[in-house]
Amino acid sequence: MKTTLTIAAALSTALLLGAAAQVQAQGNIEKCYGVSKAGKNDCQTATSSCAGTAKKDAEASAWLSVPKGTCEKIVGGKLTSTKG
Repeated sequence: MKTTLTIAAALSTALLLGAAAQVQAQGNIEKCYGVSKAGKNDCQTATSSCAGTAKKDAEASAWLSVPKGTCEKIVGGKLTSTKG
């Protein structure tokens, strides 16, 4: 039973990653600044050099990749960084 669940989880993850890569390849994503939780940002910020290194929630220079048109619907979401 555990083996079946493990295989199903792995397959689901692979499918989700494939879908995310396809969306990104099509250019249907945008950077949304100021909405990530501490340590959950997607990549480089003005004060850190790697994903998952934002020091505080809603850091103005930290961003997440979101589908185009979504960022401005999120409270606090901005399409440009307000810091360096």
